[in-house]
Amino acid sequence: MKLKPSRARRRGRIEIIPMIDVMFFLLATFMLASLAMQNLHSLPVNLPQGNAQSLQVANPLTLTVTREGHLMVNEEPTTLEGLGEVLRPRLTDDAGTVIVNADTDAPNGVVVQAMLAGRAAGVEKFLFAVRRK
Repeated sequence: MKLKPSRARRRGRIEIIPMIDVMFFLLATFMLASLAMQNLHSLPVNLPQGNAQSLQVANPLTLTVTREGHLMVNEEPTTLEGLGEVLRPRLTDDAGTVIVNADTDAPNGVVVQAMLAGRAAGVEKFLFAVRRK
């Protein structure tokens, strides 16, 4: 006499639908995380090339001079005449340094005039941003 086993052996199945859901969730999460890491509020400035050591500034205050000669302080458009009024309230006791992002093709006279206006507003040091060779 042959006895049947009490439990029939069934083969396990791997469900693929939940795995697809998890993979889609991970893909969406990594896409959003990578977009958050990018600086989307940047200005197109062609920096000059050079070999300079990297310096870290606690509260960076940037003065950008575009190819056309437009001035911006932390992406806020300004003019040479209004540069002092924009810089003065942003300068704190520990942040007397301004990073100058000047385009390679920017007029030198505009850069010098902007630096002189910054010096009159109370800027102690200017750092020039360069692109590594």
